[in-house]
Amino acid sequence: MKPVRIIVLAVAAVSAIGLALLVRGMLSGKPTSQADAATPISQPVARPTTKVLVAKRDLRVGERLAQDDMEWQDWPAETVNAAFITDGSAEAAAPAAATAAAPADKGKKDDPKAAKPKNDAVTQVTRAVERLSGGGAKTALVGAVVREPFLAGEPIVDRKLVRAGESGYLAVVLQPGMRAMSIPVTVETGAGGFILPGDRVDVVLAAQVNDSEREDGSPQKAFSSATVLRNVKVLAIDQQTSVDRGATTVVGATATLEVGQRESEALALAKSMGTLSLALRSYADVGGPSGLGEDLIAAQRGGGAGGSVRVYRGAQQPSSVAVN
Repeated sequence: MKPVRIIVLAVAAVSAIGLALLVRGMLSGKPTSQADAATPISQPVARPTTKVLVAKRDLRVGERLAQDDMEWQDWPAETVNAAFITDGSAEAAAPAAATAAAPADKGKKDDPKAAKPKNDAVTQVTRAVERLSGGGAKTALVGAVVREPFLAGEPIVDRKLVRAGESGYLAVVLQPGMRAMSIPVTVETGAGGFILPGDRVDVVLAAQVNDSEREDGSPQKAFSSATVLRNVKVLAIDQQTSVDRGATTVVGATATLEVGQRESEALALAKSMGTLSLALRSYADVGGPSGLGEDLIAAQRGGGAGGSVRVYRGAQQPSSVAVN
């Protein structure tokens, strides 16, 4: 084969290869159709959420709810149960998600008849301020007592709470092993009405003892007093288990006390013996000993060293009498 023919064939082969590469590059760089060029990049659709009130920590039975025990948490709107306590923000999240999912079309002019998405910025800001300030449903639950335990992050539901005035409230407030027992009180025997639910008191008994005779043979009455219970908690005055903010007095006909089993028996006996009065104690005595009074303990033991009561006879000086 002649050298000239070989050169011509080589040039033709190189040209064919170059043309094929050029055509391939042009086809790969352009969209196959105008429809492909007009297709926008799909955007992820935002799922609407709402704020649900949940427990901030583990809550045990008998605990009172405080502001710090609850918090608002984002929750998928489609999984919100009707029993959950929400701030009502679910309806604001749905229009925002629909707006984000709709493709933007710059080639079309705005249609004045088309419905525009509602601007919920003011509503969302208002709700945020209410949550930060502790207003709304969260504040309404402060003071409620836990009837069934909550785990941290669990939604707050009404069926697990007991609010003041509801059925079963007092039974939940009572400490384990304690009893609630009521005694009659008046303004005079109830420290002028200054005893409020939650205060600590002593229960004092004033009773008449056996009649005695004066020196001239005329009868005279003798009275004694003793502290039946000391440092016991007042659960309620009448049916009020709490007082309005700023109230300093509560006047009622009965006072309900939190006592143990032995204290309830002693209190029932003391009610039949004479008049009971409540002596208000200082807040500093909250952690002090409580229970049966020392005089009553000595009497139950049949007397003993130091077991005595003070007896008042008319205008005479009070005297101590040993308890037998």
